[in-house]
Amino acid sequence: MDKQAFVEVINSGYTFKGESVQIGCAMLDGEVIPEAKIFLPLKTLNRHGLIAGATGTGKTKTLQVISEFLSDEGIPVVLMDIKGDLSGIAAPGAENGKITERYSKMNLSYSPSAFPVELLSLSGKDGVRLRATVSEFGPVLLSKILGLNDTQGGIVSLIFKFCDDDNLPLLDLKDFTKVIQYISAEGKSEIESKYGKISTTSTGTILRKVIELQQQGADIFFGEKSFEVEDLMQKSGNRGVISILRVADIQDKPKLFSTFMLQMLAELYSTLPEVGDLEKPKLIMFIDEAHLVFQEASKDLLQQIETIIKLIRSKGVGIYFCTQNPMDVPPSVLSQLGLKVQHALRAFTAADRKVIKQTSENYPETSFYKTENLITDLGIGEALVTMLNEKGIPTPLAHVMLCSPRSRMDILTPMEIASINSSSKLIDKYNRDIDPDSAYEILSRKLQNASVSENAAPSKPSKPEPSTFEKIAGNTIVKSMMRTAGNSIVRTILGTLGLGGRSRRY
Repeated sequence: MDKQAFVEVINSGYTFKGESVQIGCAMLDGEVIPEAKIFLPLKTLNRHGLIAGATGTGKTKTLQVISEFLSDEGIPVVLMDIKGDLSGIAAPGAENGKITERYSKMNLSYSPSAFPVELLSLSGKDGVRLRATVSEFGPVLLSKILGLNDTQGGIVSLIFKFCDDDNLPLLDLKDFTKVIQYISAEGKSEIESKYGKISTTSTGTILRKVIELQQQGADIFFGEKSFEVEDLMQKSGNRGVISILRVADIQDKPKLFSTFMLQMLAELYSTLPEVGDLEKPKLIMFIDEAHLVFQEASKDLLQQIETIIKLIRSKGVGIYFCTQNPMDVPPSVLSQLGLKVQHALRAFTAADRKVIKQTSENYPETSFYKTENLITDLGIGEALVTMLNEKGIPTPLAHVMLCSPRSRMDILTPMEIASINSSSKLIDKYNRDIDPDSAYEILSRKLQNASVSENAAPSKPSKPEPSTFEKIAGNTIVKSMMRTAGNSIVRTILGTLGLGGRSRRY
């Protein structure tokens, strides 16, 4: 291969207008070329991305490295830490022989560093608790998460309208469930008089779907105090704060995870103003083990994710999926991802080889590599990289030796976690339990008051006990005998007076 031509192609393709950071050096025929520097342009980071590769190939460390560079540039980052192995970014790393050798090959220097971190949690354990209200989800998103059809979704919209009109706050699933029960029973006539007839079959289905979501542990996520997305965009001095959402305790609950992820994206989209393409993004979010987002998502839910991914870039937000197999990401979403970092894949089966072939076809053509073969030969911390330049054109495909994380490549100790949480301003703001008056309490009081009023209403005066004579007189047999006797007496009297009927003579 012509080394000089390779360097010229790489340097031409990876030189950008505006600010950029070096994430590694290109390789040719297995050799690191220090002159062929690979830069990451900050201006196009809102075009989203994918980090893929088999277990143990270094994709999580790549996620960590990019997060460090973004923090240095004052860009806040959100890391969804599924496996619980990213907290070490809050502590400085330590140089060893492998790191020294790697940086020597790239003619770069290694400087250990810790980064400003906020620890977040859905359960409130060892971090700032994240919650959202049912109202913030809205009827459309909630219907898609529950997998409802159009008719059932219409009833959910009706429920939200009813609650808005009657000042019934929907904060948690307990509130939503109570409203469903109310409109299916005591309040059915009230609802139908205002909004039209509803099917109890449909409300029953909605209720079962809510219970299914609750069985995945969704109750811990809904409620007050609702998390404000502005708190994800903190800075510590000139550095962006890295918010690590530790969700290792719900990795076996994919529906809850995808529910949370989609709500956060929707909240970001609805809250942030339109900014277009900035010189630097306002926020970057990394979703590790991204297959959990898609594996149980319905068609409608996937469509919602695709729509938000398309639109949220205009808010200055970039979304990066990290997964083992690039085929885990639906094609409609994959086509929206500008940066692609492909670590090694393993070809153990015919199905694996098919995936590798499909993956290689997703990258720009190159005369310097045989992409399909190279994907299986990549070393740890090496990857095939392509991204978008400021004109939206893909850069040349490059085999890259990536920089190592400057922070700890391990987890924090319990004492270190406690130290971070003790200095967090958000713990006091969000970790207090609040149970304000909402739909559940209001409807419960309404039903209780109605029951009390009914019991307290004056009853009709009871009839006095009939006498013995009245009882005898009321007897049907006695009544019949009296009528017969009465008729005989009347006829006798009338006959005596000569007013009786004429007798017939035969």
